[in-house]
Formats: sequence, structure tokens, C-alpha cells
Amino acid sequence: QVQLVESGGGLVQPGGSLRLSCAASGTIFSIYIMGWYRQAPGKQRELVANISIGGRGNYADSVKGRFTISRDNAKNTVYLQMNSLKPEDTAVYYCNRVSSPMAWGQGTQVTVSS
Repeated sequence: QVQLVESGGGLVQPGGSLRLSCAASGTIFSIYIMGWYRQAPGKQRELVANISIGGRGNYADSVKGRFTISRDNAKNTVYLQMNSLKPEDTAVYYCNRVSSPMAWGQGTQVTVSS
């Protein structure tokens, strides 16, 4: 069964950190560029970071220098380390293949608030 399961979200104060995880099943994980997306209320889903097959990360300007994407192909898992969080980072975070996306998972809620 093809499935993406995101976890690690929560409520954090501005300036805090979170580490998100996304476990993929039912797909040959290692041959795909993977991405982390987010969707804030009333806004379209946006790609915030992606990681190449070889492990090179690319970032949206809004998160560059604060977020780090990584992957563990042996565990079929992609991570997003989020530091120096801001209220505008509040959103539901999802992962997916960047090309030929799978069915979306349920996402994980990140709320940045004092």
C-alpha cells in the first residue's frame, strides 16, 4: 500500500525548533526527489524544501538558513529540521515525491505561537 505518514509537529514558541519525519511505504523511496510542503489556512500548498537522490537540499527563500531537509533511504524516511521558527511558519506540513506525487498523507500541524 502506497502511504506517506508525517509526524513530529506541535506547538512551539517563536525561535523554537521542531523536527518533522515522513515515513514512506509502498514506493521505491530512494529513486525520487522528495519534498516537504506546507499549507497555511486560506493559502495554497507550497514547496518549502526538496532533497535530491544524492542528498542535496534546496529551499524556499522563506526558510533558507533555518530549515534543513535530510533523508535516510534505508528507512524510507525524510526529515525536516526546523530552527528559529516564526509565527508565519504555522501550517500543516506534508511530504511527497516532487515529481509524480503519491496520495497525500494527513500531514502534521506546526503551530508557532507565544
